[in-house]
Amino acid sequence: MKRYTHDQIAARVAADIPDGAYVNLGIGLPTRVANHLPRDREIVLHTENGLLGMGPAPPPGHEDPDVINAGKQPVTALPGASYFHHADSFAMMRGGHLDICVLGAFQVSARGDLANWHTGAPDAIPAVGGAMDLALGAKQVFVMMEHLTKDGRSKIVAALDYPVTALRCVSRIYTDLAVVDVTQGGLVVVDRVDGLAHAELERLTGVPLAAAR
Repeated sequence: MKRYTHDQIAARVAADIPDGAYVNLGIGLPTRVANHLPRDREIVLHTENGLLGMGPAPPPGHEDPDVINAGKQPVTALPGASYFHHADSFAMMRGGHLDICVLGAFQVSARGDLANWHTGAPDAIPAVGGAMDLALGAKQVFVMMEHLTKDGRSKIVAALDYPVTALRCVSRIYTDLAVVDVTQGGLVVVDRVDGLAHAELERLTGVPLAAAR
């Protein structure tokens, strides 16, 4: 089955971010979005460790260990960028000042509930971080994830069985198979990978999916 690559998913997310938006990119797949933002739009990236005006990853050999994102990956600071205290950063998140946050997820429910944190893995970033604050504070939440787990189960589910990050917060889901809107009337498929029929996508997903008109 043909699938979107991670960079293709990131490029689609980037294309959907409007000019003038203030955006937080979560740890993992969402960090790739910074490398695909349209050059003709002014999009201001925020990271919860205290940087507004974050740019893409630096070229190899030009990393600055003091300029990193929340996942401790090297990033760049664009002209006009500002640095601030961690508490001020969370005040921006909790105060509704971000237009969009892009998060990874283990599961998203049919009504837009989000599960995207865990502890216990030796190499995992511990605890929930800023995910709850972002999911509830941002005006829109975009999720990037694989459509299926490694054993073939859908990550889009009728109800979460992972620990909840936030309820009814997800606006749109981007996977390697489709782009799906979460609406009051249910899940609506906006786009899907070439060659994948709607009926087959719905079978793989295991929950009702409407087609966009």
